[in-house]
Amino acid sequence: MPEATTQPGSAVLNLESLAADVVARAMKAGASDAEAVVREGDEFSVNVRMGQVETLKESGSRGLGLRVFLGKRSASASTSDLTEDGIRQLIDGAMALVKVTEEDPFTGLPETDEFGAVEGDLHLYFDDVFSLPAAERIEWARRAEAAALAVDPRITNSDGGSFDAATGRKVLANSRGFVGGYRTSYVGVSAAPLAKDANGQMQRDGWWSSARCFAHLESPEAVGAEAARRTLRRLGARRVSTQRVPIVFAPEVARSLIGSIFEAASGDAIWRHASFLAGKLGAQIATPSLTIIDDNLMLLPSGAGGFGTSPFDGEGLPSRRTVVVENGVLRNYLLNTYTARKLGMQSTHNASRGLAGTPGIGCGNLYLEPGKLSPDEIIAAVPAGLYVTSLMGFGVNVVTGDYSRGATGLWIENGQFTHAVEEITIAGNLAEMLQNVTAIGNDLVFRSAVASPTIRIDGMTIAGA
Repeated sequence: MPEATTQPGSAVLNLESLAADVVARAMKAGASDAEAVVREGDEFSVNVRMGQVETLKESGSRGLGLRVFLGKRSASASTSDLTEDGIRQLIDGAMALVKVTEEDPFTGLPETDEFGAVEGDLHLYFDDVFSLPAAERIEWARRAEAAALAVDPRITNSDGGSFDAATGRKVLANSRGFVGGYRTSYVGVSAAPLAKDANGQMQRDGWWSSARCFAHLESPEAVGAEAARRTLRRLGARRVSTQRVPIVFAPEVARSLIGSIFEAASGDAIWRHASFLAGKLGAQIATPSLTIIDDNLMLLPSGAGGFGTSPFDGEGLPSRRTVVVENGVLRNYLLNTYTARKLGMQSTHNASRGLAGTPGIGCGNLYLEPGKLSPDEIIAAVPAGLYVTSLMGFGVNVVTGDYSRGATGLWIENGQFTHAVEEITIAGNLAEMLQNVTAIGNDLVFRSAVASPTIRIDGMTIAGA
């Protein structure tokens, strides 16, 4: 449905017209090029704890960002004031800034023939995410928590149940003729129960379901039951001795490893020589069974667009699928226009854009291709090792590849879980870890824009008792 056109500051805005108008006014003010981003959205969020509403938020927001160029100088500014005065101050402020910034030979918009958007419905927006009345959204949060509390008498407390819904719209326009926009939606439900063992020790875990469409969301009862199962299995956790053993990463933590590879393959890290993958393009960096893909066009099995799917990137270049690692070989760095120029390469259409600042680099739907083994088969093949269910801290150095994270999980003995494990650290080096991936699961499920199946890595060190 086309949007009504009204003046800035009124209830309804034609965002495409607004963005194009701001660009035209910036050019009239003396910019040699200009780019405007407009975003608006509505958000609902509730957290219920022990049946009572603890936090409740319902909000709407609008914002406008402007990036201007004066030759090889650039500057940006943003505002949430979309009145005539607010927009005029935005343009004046950006133009004042650009006149005092340093020149950068690599700055500038992409070339005119590079712009474009993927045509067709990518199924990013569903209007049913706000179909429930507010009272029923709160009740979904209650139901998720209640389902977790009902599973076992050892579950005596809760960090709450939650329900979230959001819709948004983004429009990008620039002085080289590109104007594009798209709408998105999101809905989620979660539960986080606490359990107490016979010695009075508390453990916490949780689970969630998220989707672009309310109809695709798991029931709050299913989410609560799974959250309870994960919490109960952590009871009786203890440390294990320091040793080198196979480590199996559950999907929800394995995705953080894939995120670290993305960070190391990002053009910003590469041109600064701040990555262990610098200079490795075309090299065998991982076991041949490992393939990592960034697909900005993916549809989920439900038919909805992926959480990282979009018709164009943060600079207005059409979204695409990029193979990052293929059969263990590093095929591509992930680049926006600026980093591509720094490296003498072409953008991989991975620009990400907020309202203010210059474009960064973001992933679309980044994932490790699944293997053929079930998680049970992977675990059954481990004589002694650790199944990691959560990670703590930020001990990943993409410059050197050094990896050290606090971890909790389940101990594996003769292919079976024996007890929960806590207060340990797992350590290795990403370059070695990629070579030592010995099993990849078939359980790839997208719960966010970054996903991985279960993976087994040999040769890592557990620092424990």
